[in-house]
Amino acid sequence: MPAALLLAVLMAPLAAVPVADDEPGLPDAAFTAFGRDCTTRFFAGEIELLWDEFARRGKDAFGSSVRLAAYRTSVDEQMGSELELYSEEVLRQDGYRHYRRVARFDKTEQLVEVLWSLGEDLSVVGLRITPSPYEATSPYLDYETRAPLRLPFEGEWFVFWGGRTVNQNYHAQTMDQRFAYDIVVTQDGKSHAGEGTSNADYYAFGKELFAPADGRVVAALDGIPDNVPGVMNAWQALGNHVVLDHGNDEFTFMAHIKQGSVAVQTGDVVKAGDPLGQCGNSGNSSEPHLHIHLQDTPEFLVGKGKPLPFQNYVADGEAVERGEPLKGMVIAPR
Repeated sequence: MPAALLLAVLMAPLAAVPVADDEPGLPDAAFTAFGRDCTTRFFAGEIELLWDEFARRGKDAFGSSVRLAAYRTSVDEQMGSELELYSEEVLRQDGYRHYRRVARFDKTEQLVEVLWSLGEDLSVVGLRITPSPYEATSPYLDYETRAPLRLPFEGEWFVFWGGRTVNQNYHAQTMDQRFAYDIVVTQDGKSHAGEGTSNADYYAFGKELFAPADGRVVAALDGIPDNVPGVMNAWQALGNHVVLDHGNDEFTFMAHIKQGSVAVQTGDVVKAGDPLGQCGNSGNSSEPHLHIHLQDTPEFLVGKGKPLPFQNYVADGEAVERGEPLKGMVIAPR
């Protein structure tokens, strides 16, 4: 999206630190609720009502409600509607609270950051809406994953998103999917044959998926239709999926599984290599692929992501004993 139309407007830098629990003033929950309400009004076009919430400094920055409305129109044209909330938090810097919301929108592949600067009296002093270029903070950057994870498929697959920076992996912007992968199958540099208008055109569609390590099934969902390629189902983001508990607060999520192929039920105990289902295109997915990530709770969008290293695989023809595949690599079990 063109950066020129998404300029920062009187906002503090994102080096702001999270508000401590013992800071004086209103609780974070009040600013979270107010930030959510401002976001809803902005995207609903309720500009005059929102303008009443602006403090003098915020009004001086924008100049008028007409300019705020024009800003809203430009954002809407470039990003469209919010599809899925990834994270939200309250930050504090320079005497202000900042409500930071990271979400996916329907007109851009990048995650978008909505950042409101708020006065202690719950007034708006600034607004910035930009693509989110920052990696999420994480307590697990140096964590040594205990489960001996193997690649959950056979044959060669291509890492579409993978790595610890947003340039390698847009998931790195979100707390729960901080170390996630999106993986496809390619031939001659393409993930599909023909025009790619049917799921059957995609080389990954229907490929068998396997348990990456021993574990217990704590969630298994089937029955969500596979999308037409290019049409995403943000309301059921994981689509058909399986969540495995490997112990030690390590939970693997495998998402977008093909409708009717999920081979396990909640409560099942599986061994590494047991079949779980087939690669599909259900949920918040634009084409058939495997989404996989590890986090510290079994609840989607609630936990914190943990590193997901695989063992005994080949990456671009080189043997790897243990590693985290990166965007652009061709990987296969060995």
